[in-house]
Amino acid sequence: MPLRSPGAAKVARDPVHHPLFARYYARISVSAETRMGMGGIRDRLLAGLSGRVIEVGAGNGLNFAHYPSTVSEVVAIEPERTLRQLAVENALRSEVPVDVAPGAAEALPVKSEAFDAAVVSLVLCSVRDVPRALAEVRRVLRPGGVVRFFEHGRGGGRVMHFTQDALDRTVWPPLNGGCHVGRDPIAALRAAGFELGPYRRLLMPEKGPALPTSYCVLGTAWRPGVTDPAAGA
Repeated sequence: MPLRSPGAAKVARDPVHHPLFARYYARISVSAETRMGMGGIRDRLLAGLSGRVIEVGAGNGLNFAHYPSTVSEVVAIEPERTLRQLAVENALRSEVPVDVAPGAAEALPVKSEAFDAAVVSLVLCSVRDVPRALAEVRRVLRPGGVVRFFEHGRGGGRVMHFTQDALDRTVWPPLNGGCHVGRDPIAALRAAGFELGPYRRLLMPEKGPALPTSYCVLGTAWRPGVTDPAAGA
């Protein structure tokens, strides 16, 4: 599989470059592990996975410590250089093999039907082309392969929808690494041809006022195929 080594990743041309946001995200994501209960979310996101896994938009690699021992390999794709370097450090501490590589979600640098599972965690909000990115996820999964997702997006009532749309049209994406607060990950997965399994909507954080970024969804989907979906749950 044509993956670059971590050393090569440092000199590769980056498809995404948000160094200031990357440093900010790295700090708040670590504090959110306990403050917002993200460690528990990661455990639920990854529980029961096995075989070869591709993680799209791995960020600084905080998921790596939560993969179960039944996973034989994780290929973690991260386009932003600062976050990728942090992911490499976390990969070295992981109990499962993790290969961190550069690449964009819209053009994953791996072979078709090469993975048993794909993980997308707080990434669909920021990819440039959601349908193309999900088409790539579908391409690299074997028939019947599982998708585990944890995303934030559209939620609340009419006032919140108006607020999310206004933020997405103006200041939010340029200030937050291309993030959008009003996308609908469930609708996007359905439109991409995935079979939706169980999913749960939740607020992050659970207590306090709801923010435009608070509306999250955690769940499972499958690439249609001959494999029994229950086998990937």
